[in-house]
Amino acid sequence: MSYKSWFDSHAQKHKKIVNKLSACGNTQEEVIKYFEFENMLKEEPAFCPLYRENKKCHEIEYLNCYLCACPNFRFSDEGVEKVEEKIKYSFCAINSKDGKAGVYGDTIHQDCSNCRVPHAKSYVEAHFDLDWKKIMKDSPI
Repeated sequence: MSYKSWFDSHAQKHKKIVNKLSACGNTQEEVIKYFEFENMLKEEPAFCPLYRENKKCHEIEYLNCYLCACPNFRFSDEGVEKVEEKIKYSFCAINSKDGKAGVYGDTIHQDCSNCRVPHAKSYVEAHFDLDWKKIMKDSPI
């Protein structure tokens, strides 16, 4: 699956949940709380393939899934640049100290597995918008 197809598919899943919560009159705080890992695991098992395994994408105590995919993640399915005969497809716009470039054969992809930035409640609150695509507007390049 390409980055773009995942991005578009995820945006649709996210929007469906947000629309359901909005129709019930949920506040911003209630929407953010709904997206906590433990609740999503139970209420939205199709949202993430890791939920089937009761597994988190990041091993942290508090994990909020509202910003699954980080607003600082940049990607291009055509490639961002060539680096020493390898093609880089994604990177971190803030160059997080907890992220790294993962080299897989002749490709380079951002490895965010050690980064917790978008999953903190305070970060979600600071960047909150009911429209996930607005938050993520700079990701596809």
